[in-house]
Amino acid sequence: MRILLIEDDDDLRSAVHDHLVAGGHAVDWAEGLSGARGHAAVAGYDVILLDVHLPDGNGIDYLRELIKGLDTTPVIILTARDRISHRIEGLNAGADDYLVKPFDLGELSARIRAVARRQGHFPEPQFSVGTLSIQAAERRLFRDGQEVHLSGREWAVLDCLLRRPGSVVSKGRIEHALYSFNSEFESNTVEVYVSRLRKKIGGDRIATVRGSGYRLVVTWRTRTA
Repeated sequence: MRILLIEDDDDLRSAVHDHLVAGGHAVDWAEGLSGARGHAAVAGYDVILLDVHLPDGNGIDYLRELIKGLDTTPVIILTARDRISHRIEGLNAGADDYLVKPFDLGELSARIRAVARRQGHFPEPQFSVGTLSIQAAERRLFRDGQEVHLSGREWAVLDCLLRRPGSVVSKGRIEHALYSFNSEFESNTVEVYVSRLRKKIGGDRIATVRGSGYRLVVTWRTRTA
Protein backbone atom coordinates (compact mmCIF):
# COMPACT_ATOMS: atom_id res chain seq x y z
CA MET A 1 0.00 0.00 0.00
CA ARG A 2 0.98 3.63 -0.32
CA ILE A 3 0.83 5.33 3.06
CA LEU A 4 1.08 8.98 4.10
CA LEU A 5 2.69 9.42 7.52
CA ILE A 6 2.14 12.83 9.15
CA GLU A 7 4.33 12.98 12.25
CA ASP A 8 6.78 15.60 13.57
CA ASP A 9 8.69 13.40 16.04
CA ASP A 10 11.85 12.34 14.20
CA ASP A 11 12.48 9.15 16.16
CA LEU A 12 8.92 7.87 15.93
CA ARG A 13 8.63 8.86 12.28
CA SER A 14 11.82 6.98 11.42
CA ALA A 15 10.75 3.88 13.35
CA VAL A 16 7.30 3.76 11.74
CA HIS A 17 8.68 4.54 8.28
CA ASP A 18 11.35 1.83 8.42
CA HIS A 19 8.91 -0.74 9.81
CA LEU A 20 6.32 -0.13 7.09
CA VAL A 21 8.87 -0.03 4.27
CA ALA A 22 10.30 -3.34 5.51
CA GLY A 23 6.75 -4.70 5.21
CA GLY A 24 6.64 -3.80 1.52
CA HIS A 25 4.71 -0.52 1.73
CA ALA A 26 5.60 2.77 0.05
CA VAL A 27 5.65 5.54 2.65
CA ASP A 28 5.68 9.30 2.12
CA TRP A 29 6.06 11.42 5.23
CA ALA A 30 5.40 14.99 6.27
CA GLU A 31 6.19 16.69 9.55
CA GLY A 32 3.27 19.08 9.28
CA LEU A 33 0.00 19.85 7.53
CA SER A 34 1.58 21.95 4.80
CA GLY A 35 3.73 19.05 3.65
CA ALA A 36 0.81 16.65 3.95
CA ARG A 37 -1.35 18.82 1.71
CA GLY A 38 1.47 18.99 -0.81
CA HIS A 39 1.80 15.20 -0.97
CA ALA A 40 -1.95 14.66 -1.15
CA ALA A 41 -2.22 17.10 -4.05
CA VAL A 42 -0.09 14.90 -6.31
CA ALA A 43 -0.59 11.36 -4.99
CA GLY A 44 -3.37 9.09 -3.78
CA TYR A 45 -3.02 7.06 -0.59
CA ASP A 46 -4.44 3.84 0.76
CA VAL A 47 -4.06 4.94 4.41
CA ILE A 48 -3.11 8.14 6.24
CA LEU A 49 -1.38 8.00 9.65
CA LEU A 50 -2.06 11.30 11.39
CA ASP A 51 -0.57 12.90 14.50
CA VAL A 52 -2.74 15.46 16.29
CA HIS A 53 -0.25 18.05 17.61
CA LEU A 54 1.71 19.29 14.61
CA PRO A 55 3.98 22.34 14.17
CA ASP A 56 1.58 24.14 11.84
CA GLY A 57 -1.82 23.04 13.05
CA ASN A 58 -4.11 20.46 14.59
CA GLY A 59 -4.47 17.04 12.99
CA ILE A 60 -8.18 16.89 13.91
CA ASP A 61 -8.78 20.03 11.85
CA TYR A 62 -6.98 18.41 8.91
CA LEU A 63 -9.13 15.32 9.32
CA ARG A 64 -12.28 17.44 9.19
CA GLU A 65 -10.84 19.11 6.09
CA LEU A 66 -10.47 15.71 4.40
CA ILE A 67 -14.02 14.69 5.31
CA LYS A 68 -15.44 17.99 4.05
CA GLY A 69 -13.61 17.44 0.78
CA LEU A 70 -15.19 13.96 0.46
CA ASP A 71 -11.79 12.27 0.75
CA THR A 72 -12.49 8.64 1.73
CA THR A 73 -8.89 7.64 2.49
CA PRO A 74 -8.82 5.69 5.79
CA VAL A 75 -7.20 7.70 8.59
CA ILE A 76 -5.59 6.32 11.74
CA ILE A 77 -4.82 8.91 14.42
CA LEU A 78 -1.50 8.42 16.22
CA THR A 79 -1.33 10.53 19.38
CA ALA A 80 -0.32 10.71 23.02
CA ARG A 81 -3.80 12.05 23.88
CA ASP A 82 -5.22 9.03 25.71
CA ARG A 83 -8.41 10.26 27.36
CA ILE A 84 -11.70 8.73 26.30
CA SER A 85 -12.92 12.22 25.37
CA HIS A 86 -9.95 12.59 23.01
CA ARG A 87 -10.74 9.28 21.32
CA ILE A 88 -14.39 10.21 20.96
CA GLU A 89 -13.40 13.54 19.41
CA GLY A 90 -11.11 11.86 16.88
CA LEU A 91 -13.56 9.16 15.90
CA ASN A 92 -16.45 11.63 15.67
CA ALA A 93 -14.31 13.81 13.42
CA GLY A 94 -14.07 10.91 10.98
CA ALA A 95 -11.02 8.84 11.99
CA ASP A 96 -11.22 5.13 11.16
CA ASP A 97 -9.05 4.16 14.13
CA TYR A 98 -7.18 5.72 17.04
CA LEU A 99 -3.84 4.48 18.39
CA VAL A 100 -2.26 5.90 21.53
CA LYS A 101 1.50 6.44 21.80
CA PRO A 102 3.63 4.59 22.63
CA PHE A 103 2.34 1.72 20.52
CA ASP A 104 3.63 -1.58 19.20
CA LEU A 105 4.63 -1.45 15.53
CA GLY A 106 3.10 -4.87 14.94
CA GLU A 107 -0.22 -3.61 16.25
CA LEU A 108 0.03 -0.59 13.97
CA SER A 109 0.50 -2.88 10.96
CA ALA A 110 -2.51 -4.95 11.99
CA ARG A 111 -4.69 -1.84 12.34
CA ILE A 112 -3.55 -0.56 8.94
CA ARG A 113 -4.53 -3.86 7.33
CA ALA A 114 -7.89 -3.83 9.12
CA VAL A 115 -8.96 -0.34 8.05
CA ALA A 116 -7.64 -0.81 4.51
CA ARG A 117 -9.45 -4.13 4.20
CA ARG A 118 -12.73 -2.51 5.23
CA GLN A 119 -12.23 -0.02 2.41
CA GLY A 120 -11.42 -2.76 -0.08
CA HIS A 121 -7.79 -1.62 -0.32
CA PHE A 122 -6.19 -4.79 1.00
CA PRO A 123 -6.63 -8.50 0.29
CA GLU A 124 -8.65 -10.75 2.54
CA PRO A 125 -6.62 -12.63 5.19
CA GLN A 126 -6.30 -15.91 3.26
CA PHE A 127 -6.46 -17.00 -0.36
CA SER A 128 -6.16 -20.23 -2.29
CA VAL A 129 -4.81 -19.65 -5.80
CA GLY A 130 -4.37 -22.98 -7.54
CA THR A 131 -1.48 -24.67 -5.74
CA LEU A 132 -0.75 -21.45 -3.83
CA SER A 133 -1.93 -20.63 -0.32
CA ILE A 134 -1.53 -16.97 0.62
CA GLN A 135 -1.82 -15.63 4.16
CA ALA A 136 -1.82 -11.91 3.44
CA ALA A 137 -1.84 -10.62 7.02
CA GLU A 138 1.15 -12.74 8.06
CA ARG A 139 2.93 -12.23 4.74
CA ARG A 140 3.32 -15.96 4.20
CA LEU A 141 2.96 -17.81 0.91
CA PHE A 142 3.00 -21.55 0.29
CA ARG A 143 3.39 -23.30 -3.06
CA ASP A 144 2.56 -27.01 -3.14
CA GLY A 145 2.73 -26.96 0.65
CA GLN A 146 6.24 -25.47 0.74
CA GLU A 147 6.73 -21.95 2.08
CA VAL A 148 8.04 -19.43 -0.46
CA HIS A 149 9.81 -16.33 0.83
CA LEU A 150 9.09 -13.02 -0.91
CA SER A 151 10.90 -9.72 -0.53
CA GLY A 152 8.99 -6.64 0.60
CA ARG A 153 8.69 -5.31 -2.94
CA GLU A 154 7.66 -8.70 -4.31
CA TRP A 155 4.86 -8.69 -1.74
CA ALA A 156 3.92 -5.17 -2.85
CA VAL A 157 3.51 -6.37 -6.45
CA LEU A 158 1.49 -9.39 -5.34
CA ASP A 159 -0.73 -7.22 -3.13
CA CYS A 160 -1.55 -5.00 -6.12
CA LEU A 161 -2.58 -8.00 -8.19
CA LEU A 162 -4.56 -9.58 -5.35
CA ARG A 163 -6.66 -6.45 -4.90
CA ARG A 164 -8.01 -6.90 -8.43
CA PRO A 165 -7.90 -10.66 -9.05
CA GLY A 166 -8.41 -11.51 -12.69
CA SER A 167 -8.35 -7.83 -13.73
CA VAL A 168 -5.58 -5.89 -15.42
CA VAL A 169 -3.38 -3.79 -13.13
CA SER A 170 -1.38 -1.08 -14.88
CA LYS A 171 2.38 -0.75 -14.59
CA GLY A 172 1.85 2.76 -13.26
CA ARG A 173 -0.35 1.51 -10.44
CA ILE A 174 2.28 -1.01 -9.41
CA GLU A 175 4.98 1.69 -9.51
CA HIS A 176 2.75 3.89 -7.36
CA ALA A 177 2.49 1.14 -4.74
CA LEU A 178 6.18 0.30 -4.81
CA TYR A 179 7.85 3.61 -4.34
CA SER A 180 7.68 6.69 -2.19
CA PHE A 181 8.77 10.09 -3.47
CA ASN A 182 12.39 9.73 -2.38
CA SER A 183 12.90 6.31 -3.97
CA GLU A 184 14.93 5.89 -7.11
CA PHE A 185 14.10 3.21 -9.67
CA GLU A 186 14.83 2.22 -13.23
CA SER A 187 12.26 2.19 -16.01
CA ASN A 188 12.23 -1.62 -16.00
CA THR A 189 11.99 -2.10 -12.23
CA VAL A 190 8.38 -3.34 -12.32
CA GLU A 191 9.29 -5.88 -14.99
CA VAL A 192 12.20 -7.09 -12.86
CA TYR A 193 10.01 -7.69 -9.79
CA VAL A 194 7.22 -9.29 -11.82
CA SER A 195 9.82 -11.67 -13.30
CA ARG A 196 11.14 -12.55 -9.84
CA LEU A 197 7.62 -13.11 -8.58
CA ARG A 198 6.79 -15.39 -11.51
CA LYS A 199 9.79 -17.57 -10.72
CA LYS A 200 8.53 -18.02 -7.18
CA ILE A 201 4.78 -18.49 -7.69
CA GLY A 202 4.72 -19.91 -11.22
CA GLY A 203 5.12 -18.19 -14.57
CA ASP A 204 1.55 -18.98 -15.60
CA ARG A 205 0.08 -17.13 -12.59
CA ILE A 206 0.84 -13.62 -13.87
CA ALA A 207 -0.19 -12.72 -17.42
CA THR A 208 1.24 -9.75 -19.30
CA VAL A 209 -1.42 -7.71 -21.08
CA ARG A 210 0.64 -5.90 -23.68
CA GLY A 211 0.27 -2.16 -23.50
CA SER A 212 -1.94 -2.35 -20.40
CA GLY A 213 -0.22 -4.08 -17.49
CA TYR A 214 -0.44 -7.38 -15.64
CA ARG A 215 -3.19 -9.71 -14.52
CA LEU A 216 -3.26 -12.40 -11.84
CA VAL A 217 -4.62 -15.55 -13.49
CA VAL A 218 -7.25 -16.98 -11.15
CA THR A 219 -9.43 -20.09 -11.04
CA TRP A 220 -10.22 -19.80 -7.37
CA ARG A 221 -12.41 -18.24 -4.72
CA THR A 222 -11.38 -15.90 -1.91
CA ARG A 223 -11.52 -17.56 1.50
CA THR A 224 -11.15 -15.88 4.88
CA ALA A 225 -9.30 -17.64 7.68
